Formats: sequence, structure tokens, C-alpha cells
Amino acid sequence: MSGYSADTRIRWTEWLPWVAAGAFFFLLPEYLSLGARILIFILFALSLDLILGYAGIITLGHSAFFGLGAYTAGIVSTQLAINEPFVQLAAAAAVAALLGVATGAVILRTRALTLLMLTLAITAILLEVANKATWLTGGADGLSGVKVDPILGFFRFDLYGRTAFLYCLIALFLGWWVVRRLIYSPFGAMLTGIRENTTRMHAIGAPVYWRLVLVYTISATMAGIAGALLTQTNQFVGLNVLGLEPSGDILVMLILGGVGRLYGAFIGPVVYLIAQDYLAKQYPEYWYFGIGTLLIAVVLFAPGGILGMVDKLRDKWLSLYKQKSSARASAR
Repeated sequence: MSGYSADTRIRWTEWLPWVAAGAFFFLLPEYLSLGARILIFILFALSLDLILGYAGIITLGHSAFFGLGAYTAGIVSTQLAINEPFVQLAAAAAVAALLGVATGAVILRTRALTLLMLTLAITAILLEVANKATWLTGGADGLSGVKVDPILGFFRFDLYGRTAFLYCLIALFLGWWVVRRLIYSPFGAMLTGIRENTTRMHAIGAPVYWRLVLVYTISATMAGIAGALLTQTNQFVGLNVLGLEPSGDILVMLILGGVGRLYGAFIGPVVYLIAQDYLAKQYPEYWYFGIGTLLIAVVLFAPGGILGMVDKLRDKWLSLYKQKSSARASAR
């Protein structure tokens, strides 16, 4: 891996999501609360893509870290009376990282169905703990009364979601920068090698197990930060941040966008949450049917997700363009 090299320069197309976010802020101010939620779930999806798309770690329990981060931020405020937003984020990140390294060291020794079931078991245990520890988490009623001081002492969370949107956007940008640096590094190349052929990586002496534990911990930390952001923007946290449903939802979002494509984690949550918001308003009893239909269509007709479909259309257009160019050259 010492001879690894890659072009890490940011292409102009990679700035498009950030330009779109800026346009959203100025053009759709009435939807900034929804926008902040979308940004949070993009960060959550990005953390899952790091282990699923690049390291090949299959999990249905990623909400354990998301929910733990969310509750940690809330408990730091309600029980310790610490309302500094960055302290809450740091606490959520630290606790999620501890859970990540502790559970990863155990479950990553297993494979396939056993690994999948262990991730589910960890999430189920955390959900039950949060449900029963009413004195700490509020139980089924949720944890209310969460307070967040103005960011840097100046920017208070307002009802319109302006501060929340910009706050989450900055957090997402930092998370994206970290993930991008990782996947375009020798460490990222090693993760791809582990995903493609673990036996071969063992044969060349790569520390496969510890690399997986490390990336699992990084992913858990990012998911914990995303959960803390949700608590801070809502100033409330409930049991819905834990369990199978949020894990399933984020997996669906990632599949919609495209697994292992970096920007699939940007596309999927946008499509899913906007569709959810629209369908829930128009058809409150049947909106899951619409989401299911959308997912089936993507899986059947665009196995690589929306980005995969875009790439195929682009390649097809380029092929046709080259054919026409060759025909014109021959005619001359």
C-alpha cells in the first residue's frame, strides 16, 4: 500500500450538493426545518456507507449509535445541565465511539448472518434499556426539556430552522470531508480490498480485523454525532431513534441513492424524506406503500441506485456521441 496514489482533487461536480444546499437556504426558507432533518440523515447515511459500501460490513443495527448519540446529547442537557452545543456533540461522539469499539471488537469476529443478528441484538438491548430507564431517558414518553445554548454565544436556534440548517450543513461538510479523505487514502484502498477479497488481504499481511474495528468505530462516531444533531434541532428525543425502523430507513435511503458511491448517501435521504413528507401529507395512511413502490422500482430498474442509473445514462450518451463523432469523421 506504500505505493498507493490517487487523484484527491475535488471535481467541480462535487460542489453541486453544497451549491444546492445554499440555494435551498435562500429560496425555500419555509422548509428549512425539513432541510435540517435531511442534512442530518445524509450524515447518518454517510456513516453507514463507510462500513457497508466500502468495508462490506452488513448491519441492521446502525441506529444503535444514532440513538445513543441522540440520548447522550439529551441527557447531558437534562441531567448535567450542560447546554453548550459543542460539548453535547463531543459527548455523543465519545459515547458512540466507545460503543462502536466495544461492540465492533466482538461482532467483527463473525460473518454473514451471525454478524447481522448481533447488530440487531445490540440495538434491541439499547432500545429496551432506553424504554425501562424512565428516570434517565423518559421511557416511552421521550426525553423533553433539552436545552441548547446559542452557537458560539450568538446564533440561537429559531423557530424557522435557519440556525439549525446552517449548523447541520457545517457538520455534514466536515463529515463528508473526513469520509472523502478516508476513501481516497491507502486506508480506503485497504477497505475496498477487504470488501472484495478478505482472504487475499490476509495473504499480503494486512491487519484486516483491526482495520474493520477502526472503520466501524469511525462510522459509529459519525452516527452518534448525527443523532446528537437531531436532538439539538428538535430539543427532544424519543424511542423512535432506536430499533429496527431507523436502521431499515437509513438502509433504504442508501440503496435508493447508491451504496458505495459516496454521493449516494446525499441523493437517497433527499429523495426518501421529500417523498415521505409529500406522501404523508397527501396519503397519511398509505405513504409506506408509495415508498415501497419507489424502492422496488429502483431495485428492479436501477440496481446501483439513482446514481447508478445516472451513470448508465451518461455512459450511454457518451457512447452515442462517440459513434456520431466517428461517423462524421468517416464521412469527411
